[in-house]
Amino acid sequence: MLAAGLLLALSGSSQTTYAQAQPTSLTLKGTVRDFIERTMPNGHPDFERKPANGFGHYAGNVADTLDADGKPVFTGNGRKVITQWLESNGKPICPALYDESKGDTEGQWGPLDPGGIDSQASFRQWFRNVPGVNVTAPLEITFQRDPSTGNYVFDDRLSPDYAGKGGFFPINDQLFGNSPGGNKNFHFTFELDTTFTFHANAGQVFTFRGDDDVWVFVDGKMMIDIGGVHATTEQTIDLDRLTWLVDGQTYSLHFFFAERHRTQSNFRIETSLDLHADPAKIPNVVHLYD
Repeated sequence: MLAAGLLLALSGSSQTTYAQAQPTSLTLKGTVRDFIERTMPNGHPDFERKPANGFGHYAGNVADTLDADGKPVFTGNGRKVITQWLESNGKPICPALYDESKGDTEGQWGPLDPGGIDSQASFRQWFRNVPGVNVTAPLEITFQRDPSTGNYVFDDRLSPDYAGKGGFFPINDQLFGNSPGGNKNFHFTFELDTTFTFHANAGQVFTFRGDDDVWVFVDGKMMIDIGGVHATTEQTIDLDRLTWLVDGQTYSLHFFFAERHRTQSNFRIETSLDLHADPAKIPNVVHLYD
């Protein structure tokens, strides 16, 4: 997992040092699961599938809280997002975080649509080991500290492990192999979890930009909702908005990603969270699908 005391976080025009040691790079461990696309024998119905209302960003199809296994739950109650909800500073946020009193800008919903997900049963397989349906392997990503901001960044376009691959393609020529008709593997999920210490009024943020589906949960509650099969899309969590967090306390952060469609795979995280080295573990893996 990431080392404790990640970085310098911005608070107004000043900086607060979370820890004395500031490594130039940090490595995070997660789990990647490979799937066969729906058009192939034994293919999964959710991979290489176009939503009924077209490619795009869909939100609200996953429950606001994780289940007892620490996994997201498909509800199918979502809609297409026409325009995103924005903080007062213009940054896109999860619709559930919209607060008119803070000067946020309301987004616009489109039609009801499950975002190209077949069912609750098919979605359960995304982040669980299911023999015959997916193949699993550990995956590490390395963050680099940006000296100009103090934030830690993983960007597939800058990472030496990915820059030559044209995107976030961690399992080319591995597991089930590349997608038909190409030299890249476009059909996989990635999961990781860690913990962090909350520092009130320190400007702690977590931002994801990429495609396709991404859900991020803090303390088991959804804070980023970028579902669907879409082009590069971004959302941010500003932890000072989360009024239940207590200064100095430790909380969980769960991250779930899916790449489901050919042409692009983009992945960028920037964070000023005070993430912890312990417990250094691969995300909770449920070995059987039931």
